Amino acid sequence: MHKYLAFSFLVLFAALFAPRCVTTDTSFTRVAPGIWRGVLELEKYQVPVRDKDTVFVLHEQFKEGDLPFNFEVTYLDDERFYIEIINGSERIRLDSIQYGRDRSRARDTMNVHFPEYQTYIHAEIRGGTMQGEWIVKTRENYRIPFYAQAGRDYRFTTLTQAPEKDLSGEWATLIGTDTENPDKAIGEFKQSGNRLEGTFRTETGDYRFLEGTVQGRKFWMSSFNGWHAYLFSGSIRSDSLFGEYRSGKHYRTLWTAWRDPNFRLANADSLTTLKAGANISFHLKTPEGRDLTFPSPEFDGKIKIFTIMGTWCPNCRDEQVFLREFLKANPDAAQDLAIVGISFERHKDPAQANTQLMEYKKKLGIPFDIVYGGKTDKAEASKVFPALDHIMAFPTMIVLDKKNRVRRIHTGFDGPATSRYGAFKQEFSELIETLRSE
Repeated sequence: MHKYLAFSFLVLFAALFAPRCVTTDTSFTRVAPGIWRGVLELEKYQVPVRDKDTVFVLHEQFKEGDLPFNFEVTYLDDERFYIEIINGSERIRLDSIQYGRDRSRARDTMNVHFPEYQTYIHAEIRGGTMQGEWIVKTRENYRIPFYAQAGRDYRFTTLTQAPEKDLSGEWATLIGTDTENPDKAIGEFKQSGNRLEGTFRTETGDYRFLEGTVQGRKFWMSSFNGWHAYLFSGSIRSDSLFGEYRSGKHYRTLWTAWRDPNFRLANADSLTTLKAGANISFHLKTPEGRDLTFPSPEFDGKIKIFTIMGTWCPNCRDEQVFLREFLKANPDAAQDLAIVGISFERHKDPAQANTQLMEYKKKLGIPFDIVYGGKTDKAEASKVFPALDHIMAFPTMIVLDKKNRVRRIHTGFDGPATSRYGAFKQEFSELIETLRSE
């Protein structure tokens, strides 16, 4: 009788706590199609592999220092496939994939490139498992261990512990409470059961698409887009939130949030201003070697938009895509616009930086010039734009009218993950129409 009860308990336990899996198609030639669960191990942990017959032992639930994300493998034909990174409602399609065979180790290998960020994932593949590293080429020896398992459609955990509170709505936030100057932010969350999505808006940009879970009074959110690897953890204490924020393998800080309908961020149009009596001017070269000078006849009679950016900056990417889509949706207005992205890059060699700019422009289908301004540094950006009192963020957008007068300097960018994105689009459209009619 006791043996029967013990067996029944084991069956019940397995049914309740077995990891949620999805059926994977077995008719593939390379990587298993469908949903995968990937993990960046911010606190280095290597799954031991002694020989080619060793079976990977992967964690079914997350552990401290895990930054999980999901991705989907989709085949175009018998051999060609692409991967989509999933962060909440965002999907990032990756087509630059190298697949091969490491004969010395008798294993299939794959490099998945993020060309706009100069990063890639290198992984060995064994059936429904991957193991390898995420590598940032523009940083010295920057590697984070990575593993993944096919058929896992959860992000952090399969547990469904009743949340202590619904976190939906806006939260006044300070990020870096263990520092002298914490950053102000507004957390924007949407919760449905245990599922949590959202972002943080700051005065210099947003944290893009975060996705995670609420379990009891604990919660976690993460995002991985090929350049940024964000991990937020926290606990609910009455009407406040307290937690830790990690970015990549080095940076970590504390944060707190509370409900405050009167909490505001500074006006993005007031943070950087034009010095009295100064005018915008620059002389740069395109990656192809063409001189690009302002003021010059090629800008005469045009509304000018100059963006201070970097290809390494996801908020900058959102802004460039926004401008691309605006031109596409407003062909009449496009004839009156001259747009230039001035990019400050992590490459030490200008030739490498210009090669990166050409790849970036091609990858995103940008229809306007993006030119190299210097190394990634706000002081370097200030040398190109000495007319500005200070530059505090990548991106910064400068809008000039047809007479070369500065009409708007916008710090940061509230991207598509934020509640402000729609309002920004409307404000931008109205500004352009006003300037066109003058």
